[in-house]
Amino acid sequence: MARRRKGRAIDGILLLDKPLEISSNQALQKVKRAFLAAKAGHTGALDPLATGMLPVCLGEATKFSQFLLDADKTYIVTAKLGVRTTTSDADGDVVETHDVNVTEQQLKEACETFKGPIKQVPSMFSALKHQGKPLYHYARQGIVIEREARDITIFSLNITRFEGDEVDMEVHCSKGTYIRSLVDDLGQLLGCCAYVSKLHRTAVADYPSEKMVTFEKLESLLEKAQAEQIPLTDILDPLLIPMDSAVKALPSVHLSPVARDSFLHGQPVPYESEELVAKGTLVRTYCTQGQVFLGVSEIDNDNKAAPKRVVVFSPQG
Repeated sequence: MARRRKGRAIDGILLLDKPLEISSNQALQKVKRAFLAAKAGHTGALDPLATGMLPVCLGEATKFSQFLLDADKTYIVTAKLGVRTTTSDADGDVVETHDVNVTEQQLKEACETFKGPIKQVPSMFSALKHQGKPLYHYARQGIVIEREARDITIFSLNITRFEGDEVDMEVHCSKGTYIRSLVDDLGQLLGCCAYVSKLHRTAVADYPSEKMVTFEKLESLLEKAQAEQIPLTDILDPLLIPMDSAVKALPSVHLSPVARDSFLHGQPVPYESEELVAKGTLVRTYCTQGQVFLGVSEIDNDNKAAPKRVVVFSPQG
């Protein structure tokens, strides 16, 4: 039996500009193939209807994807008023229609009620798991599962266009926010129903949108690499953002070269820090020699850096 090719050990994060009508997993697999990567993972799914920033973690960066899953996000959404669908987006079946007699002032006042910490009931068409299966698995069979309201925060919700039965909004929100549910709830509050007709994610954490890469750019670079016999390390790898960017929000500590070796073997070690770090704090961990990122540790009761997520270095790295 032939051995499967492992792919190459490439570590970093690609900010993919996901196009329409492709799932996040399909997008992930395309990126993985393009980079010939051994391992890849994304950091929070976008529906096929949605476009925009999808950070794809390659190699050891997958160990830190949860930190981006937990990060704030920003979206531009177009809501269609007067119609409610089964999925709260354009892919669902229409279940309710109403005349739209909403003023801009009423719309602004309704949006204000969603700002700040709120409770949100996730959509049945979300990827949240129930007994090991995503909710949308049950929804497609017409089964409704009782869902608990979750704590989320809407940091800002700004109307950028209101014409007829369409509203454009920019939403900055916490992890766990479902924009489809937000728009459906807004439609219910206005008494006219609403669903998401367009959705574009502009930001995850503080990653810059100008760093996003399209599939068209990836394909053109791959063609150039093939035509001019340029190694992927020279033509694609420069697109990657360092993996420690995923944990940029954490404070940092540094280890001596001696402590580094013990840390990489899973042992809590003494650390250096310019600021006092409280016990129980998760920290970015570097080696003082070369400022190499080693992973994420937690300050333990002995005031040592205890490994939580450790980078495994390839033989050539």
